[in-house]
Amino acid sequence: MDQLISLFLVGSLLLLIIFTLTWGWQLKTGNAAIVDTVWSASFPMLAMVYFVLVDGYTPRQLLILCMVVIWGMRLALYLLSRTIGQPEDARYTALRKEWGGNQNILMLRFFYFQAALALVLSVPFALINLNTDPSLKLIEWMGVVIWMIGLLGESLADYQLKNFKSKPENKGKVCDRGLWYYSRHPNYFFEWLIWVAYFVMALGSAWGFVSIICPMLMLYFLLKVTGIRYTETHLLQSRGEAYKEYQRTTSSFVPWLKGK
Repeated sequence: MDQLISLFLVGSLLLLIIFTLTWGWQLKTGNAAIVDTVWSASFPMLAMVYFVLVDGYTPRQLLILCMVVIWGMRLALYLLSRTIGQPEDARYTALRKEWGGNQNILMLRFFYFQAALALVLSVPFALINLNTDPSLKLIEWMGVVIWMIGLLGESLADYQLKNFKSKPENKGKVCDRGLWYYSRHPNYFFEWLIWVAYFVMALGSAWGFVSIICPMLMLYFLLKVTGIRYTETHLLQSRGEAYKEYQRTTSSFVPWLKGK
């Protein structure tokens, strides 16, 4: 337990520094959406910190490090490509308008909340790194398989959406191609599946069951906060009847067959 607390203390300090600098950067650029990229990249950073601070480098520790770095950096670079040179995301513009003259201090509070959330979600990475058993269990390999499905699905969904939006003839249209034919938000579903994978993999380590908080938190945020609820409100405003029809026939989260 002492070692776990030490990992979190170091992680907390680094997150505090990084997110404070990110807040300062958005003051200069006027684009707070950069926090999405930094938040995604904070997980590879935490995984590397935990890896370096624990004793011994077992196959398990190397495996979770590679998994988090591959997933986190792919997502961070994808989000960065949507932020650099682009207007600020409407979510943050709306927050600035709502907060008015208090926007700077409230934005800093929001950034610190993101940092705290990243620390909580890094629980499975820390627990897995503290497991010194040299052999991998079946449950851990199951977690790896789920992670691979999640990573491939999320990457494909992001590629299909980006490719759809890149074509001028699709401007103002609803993307219903590929995975988007079966789900209105396949990227969110496969992102959540990745967190399920980390939880399943953590079950092979002591206290791994507490990692259930991670997929539960992600599901809540994706369904009720910054994910589907916000995205669909924006798309209904910009796509109108076309998106209403898409809602009537297409699963909101889990990829599924079209409905009538």
